[in-house]
Amino acid sequence: MWNLLGEELVMVVQNYYDIITILFLSIGLTYLASRAWKRATNMREDIPGRLGLPLIGETFSFLSATNSTRGCYDFVRLRRLWHGRWFKTRLFGKIHIFIPNPEGARTIFANDFDLFNKGYVKSMADAVGKKSLLCVPVENHKRIRRLLSEPFSMTSLSAFITKFDKMLCGRLQKLEEKGKSFKVLDFSMKMTFDAMCDMLMSITEDSLLRQIEKDCTAVSDAMLSFPVMIPGTRYYKGIMGRKRLMETFRDIIVRRRTGEESPGDFLQSMLQRDSFPDSEKLDDSEIMDNLLTLIIAGQTTTAAAMMWSVKFLHDNRDAQDILRDEQLSLAKIKPEGASLNHEDINNMLYGLKVVKETLRMSNVLLWFPRVALNDCTIEGYEIKKGWHVNIDATCIHYDSDLFKDPLKFNPQRFDVASSLSLSPSFSFFLTVFCHRKLFFTNYICRKCKSPTVLYLLDQGLGLALG
Repeated sequence: MWNLLGEELVMVVQNYYDIITILFLSIGLTYLASRAWKRATNMREDIPGRLGLPLIGETFSFLSATNSTRGCYDFVRLRRLWHGRWFKTRLFGKIHIFIPNPEGARTIFANDFDLFNKGYVKSMADAVGKKSLLCVPVENHKRIRRLLSEPFSMTSLSAFITKFDKMLCGRLQKLEEKGKSFKVLDFSMKMTFDAMCDMLMSITEDSLLRQIEKDCTAVSDAMLSFPVMIPGTRYYKGIMGRKRLMETFRDIIVRRRTGEESPGDFLQSMLQRDSFPDSEKLDDSEIMDNLLTLIIAGQTTTAAAMMWSVKFLHDNRDAQDILRDEQLSLAKIKPEGASLNHEDINNMLYGLKVVKETLRMSNVLLWFPRVALNDCTIEGYEIKKGWHVNIDATCIHYDSDLFKDPLKFNPQRFDVASSLSLSPSFSFFLTVFCHRKLFFTNYICRKCKSPTVLYLLDQGLGLALG
C-alpha cells in the first residue's frame, strides 16, 4: 500500500513538475521582495500597523470611512484598537504615523520648520493650491504666514466682531419673526461663509455668495478623495470648482486694480503691496490660493464648533444656565440694541471655558499633519524623511490620564486652578493653534427676553494660519 502511494506521489510530481517549480519560485521571490521592500523603507518592527500594498496601502479603507456616516476618524479608531496607541499605515502612497500623546506633539511642534513641515495628502494640496499656506515649502511658509496675519490686527478684528454680531442678530431676528425652525449646522455653514467672504473680499451679493459657496463645497469635498480626474468623481468636481473660483477671484482682483472697487478689506490690503519688494508681498496666485484656504478653513471649522456648542449646551443644562446668566449680566450693562465689542468678549470668562471644552470634545480638526524633513526619532520610534506624522488631537483630548472624565462636558475643568494646569503641555491644542476671537452673541428673544439659543463665533483663522 505504501509503495502504491509512493509511486502515485512520484507520478504527480513528474506530471506537475513545472507548476510546482513555478509555485515554489513565486513563493521565494515574494519572500525576497518583501524583505527587500522592508530594507528599502527601513521600517522598524516596533511601530505596529500594516502598510498594505505599495502606493495603495489602506487608502480605500480610509476613503470608505470618510464617505460613510462614521467619518474618517473611524479608520483611526479601529487601527488603534488593532495595533495600539502608536500605529503606522500607508495612505495615498505615503507612510503615516499617528502620534497619540503630548510628548510626541511637543517634539514635533518644537521642531516646526526645522525637522517638520505641514504635510497634506495630494488631493488636499491639489484642491487648495500649491501656494496655499498649507502646502508651501518651509522657505515660503513663514513669509506667507506673516503677510496673511498682518491685516488681522486687533483694530480690524474688533470692528469685525461688531459687524458679525449685527449680522448674526439680524438673521436670528428674521427667523424669529417668521417662526421658522432650522438646522444648526446648515445655518452655521451659511452664516460663517457669508461672514468670511465679507471680511476677506467685501462680497455681500447673495447670488455671487451662493455660487462661490457651491464651488467651495465641491473643493472641500475633494480634499479627501482619490486624486484621479474622472468626470463625476469628487476630485474632478472639486478641481473644476477650484478653476471657477480662481476665475472669480482673478476678476475681482482686476476690478480692484483698475479702481472700480477699493473697499478696506483683507484682499485690498494684499493688493496695496503691489509696489513692495517680493519678500514683502504676495503674487496673485499666492493671494488666490490663500483666499480659498482661509474661506474653507474659516467656514468648516467654525460651523462645526457652533453646531457642537449648541449640542453640548442642550445636553448639559447646568452649563447652559451659567452661560445664560453671564450673557444676561453683560446685556444689562449695555445700552439697548448695542452690539458686542472686544471688551465684552474679554468679560465672557465662563463663555471662554465653554468654547475650550467644546473644542476639546468636538475636535473640529481631528489630527494635525506634519511631514518629516529629515530622519529623526520621536519617543524612541525612528521616523524617516518623507514620512507623515499626524498628531492625534482626538486621542489626546480624550485621554483619561490628562482629562478626568473625558467624555463629560465640563467647562469648569478649564478653571485656572484646575487639574488641567498640572497636565503636560501640548495636552490641549486650543492654546497651541487657535489664536482666534471666540464669543457668544447676546441676542435676546423679544418674546421671552432671554437668549434662547447661544451661538459661538470663531473667526476660524487660527487653524488656517497656525
